[in-house]
Amino acid sequence: MATTVKCLVWDLDDTVWPGVVLESDGGAPKPEALHAIRTLDERGILHAVASRGEPAAATAHLRAHDIEDMFSAIEISWGPKSEAVRRIAEALNIGHDTIAFVDNDPVELAEVAAALPEVRCYPADRIAELPGLPEFTPATATSEARGRRSLYRAERERQASQAEFAGSDADFLASLDLVMTVREAGEADLLRAHELTERTHQLNTTGVTFDLGELRALCASPDHEVLVASLTDRFGGYGTIGLAVTERRGPDAVLLLLLMSCRVMSRGVGTALIAEVVRRAHDAGLRPAAEFVATPLNRVMLVTLRFAGFEVVDTDGERILLACSVPPEHISGTGHVEVVR
Repeated sequence: MATTVKCLVWDLDDTVWPGVVLESDGGAPKPEALHAIRTLDERGILHAVASRGEPAAATAHLRAHDIEDMFSAIEISWGPKSEAVRRIAEALNIGHDTIAFVDNDPVELAEVAAALPEVRCYPADRIAELPGLPEFTPATATSEARGRRSLYRAERERQASQAEFAGSDADFLASLDLVMTVREAGEADLLRAHELTERTHQLNTTGVTFDLGELRALCASPDHEVLVASLTDRFGGYGTIGLAVTERRGPDAVLLLLLMSCRVMSRGVGTALIAEVVRRAHDAGLRPAAEFVATPLNRVMLVTLRFAGFEVVDTDGERILLACSVPPEHISGTGHVEVVR
């Protein structure tokens, strides 16, 4: 199954609207473009701009038609559009395989496709079709998905604040007043938990995905614990950003799946959730353990586990079993996050 698109990147002139702004014939946005932008936004798919032109003129045109706020990143310049798409992926902290690009110019489409082969490219005459394509149709549409654009807007404010911050990165993290709330998942959390397993690839320890039925069964199982984590700071909420599924296996509490939203990668909160899982295992008189299966994208999660004190104790093909002998209060890297249970 193709990866669901997380961000659709738009060319502007002759794509979002007919005509060219700098030639004074840029018109109102095309109805099919507006429909696609609004429909996909409701599904939690972000929008961005990678277009040629003068930034001030193009941004003013977006603002004049009241759609500037629909875009989570705007890259307008005279450079290669592939470089603009690359910067958008970096700014939004998402993989190239979760980005789509639409443009009226076949040469521009070819340039992006050649430079970034994982990015899916569509000609502008297919805009009306996009909302009906499976890659633009997430399996779930949670309330958090519908508010995703506002979460990324808050993230831009954080980034701007960090750029102006005079101290170290560690000092900036401490200044955020990060609070992680960890709780056992309930029925109301299952849609978001399922969405996280479908959307999160870089920060997924095993690459496992669970459907709603499987998550519901795990929540009901006496041998399993399903935890969800949400995060807030002085700029607002991040929503539900973490999921941990643990299995009681003899004397061990084995972490079958740990994942964190890519939006919080730079916040260092993965270690805080791991520490909470370790604490719960210790409280139950069990040895904390974790399974890890390498994917092309998730090496950072193995580094996070090792940083938290997990050591390899067994391997079975591609599956690695790690165990932790470090008490939860001695796991480093969690001091800037307050954990609420």
